[in-house]
Amino acid sequence: MTAVRFQVAALLAAFALCTAMSNPALAQKKYDSGATDTEIRIGNIMPYSGPASAYAVIGQTEDAYFNKVNAEGGINGRKVKFISYDDAYSPPKTVEQARKLVESDGVLLIFGSLGTSTNGAIRKYMNEKKVPQLFVASGASKWNDPKQYPWTMGWQPSYTSEAKIYAKYIMKERPDAKIGVLYQNDDFGKDYLKGLRDGLGTKASMIVLEEGYDTSEPAIDEHVVKLKAAGADVFISITTPKFAAQAIKKAAEINWHPIHIISNVSASVGGVIEPAGFEISQGILSASYIKDGSDPQWNTDDGMKKFYNFLAKYAPKANKLDAGVLFGYAAAQTMVKVLQMCGDDLTRDNIMKQAASLKDFEPDTLLPGIKINTAPDNFAPIEQLQMMRFKGKKWELFGDIISSELSH
Repeated sequence: MTAVRFQVAALLAAFALCTAMSNPALAQKKYDSGATDTEIRIGNIMPYSGPASAYAVIGQTEDAYFNKVNAEGGINGRKVKFISYDDAYSPPKTVEQARKLVESDGVLLIFGSLGTSTNGAIRKYMNEKKVPQLFVASGASKWNDPKQYPWTMGWQPSYTSEAKIYAKYIMKERPDAKIGVLYQNDDFGKDYLKGLRDGLGTKASMIVLEEGYDTSEPAIDEHVVKLKAAGADVFISITTPKFAAQAIKKAAEINWHPIHIISNVSASVGGVIEPAGFEISQGILSASYIKDGSDPQWNTDDGMKKFYNFLAKYAPKANKLDAGVLFGYAAAQTMVKVLQMCGDDLTRDNIMKQAASLKDFEPDTLLPGIKINTAPDNFAPIEQLQMMRFKGKKWELFGDIISSELSH
């Protein structure tokens, strides 16, 4: 009897060995700092205070999404520990928080941190440490530089691509336009401005005034007055939410009614349009890649049904009209997809490999037809947008989905 048991045990051991050899994923789990059999530690840096605190909802939504994932069993059995710190939209503070996350908290990666200058301040550090700086919440084109910065990847469409789409629209609809530009005087604003000039090409002289502002300014009223005085009949507002709302209000106050285009980052109904006032926001233009939570056309959409169910259960106080909430949900969904693709190889190398292997991924809250694609030489996950016009209490999409390749 003992001999039989020994033979059975030997057969089982041999079978287990063969199974493990035929499936390397079963044979070996690979971890870097921040990953174990039970946990994945993800770092994040958000402006929970300061001039860009309107974006704080992105981090709050991502936190709620990871809570949902954990409640449903985690990612391949592992719970996400999401550690999110405030940098007040200040680059020196961002550096301090990134070091804390990597060196003290021992996170596997930093995901979805917000801001152009803030992420720019930590990019070199993250790449030297070989820690993924994934799905940066900023549309700067510089996040798509896999040769020089192989550990940094953006997520949303680039500002240059978006600005080129606006240039294309203006040249078609208002070829004799006098364009006035209000831009944030930092990497975000300058990137956008470059895209606009590049898009206008030989027609760049259509820009009659470029008026920069600093985020430390309490208000941008004077700049808006100058743009009107310059005779601009097209007003492009390259601003973050607080200043976008101010610009809408000031234009109405001084009875200035140009074609008004606002950047996608400030197209939130709940975060910008509603505070500025629905009545004075009629006809404003922008472009988007995300569904509008205020638009009843999405009420029967499967993806949005999942989103609304998520809000009801995990973020009941979140404003479904705030584009930042839909953004945070889709970004977190993308991060979870990458971690699922990693299986049991939760090394930083493999995380970047999988992040650069996304094929036609469609988060629930992206517009139909807009898909996430990456490759080892393409760190720009979303490269499509659709123009939209504000009417009533919501945005109305018009025209075709435009790919950034077509807008060069």
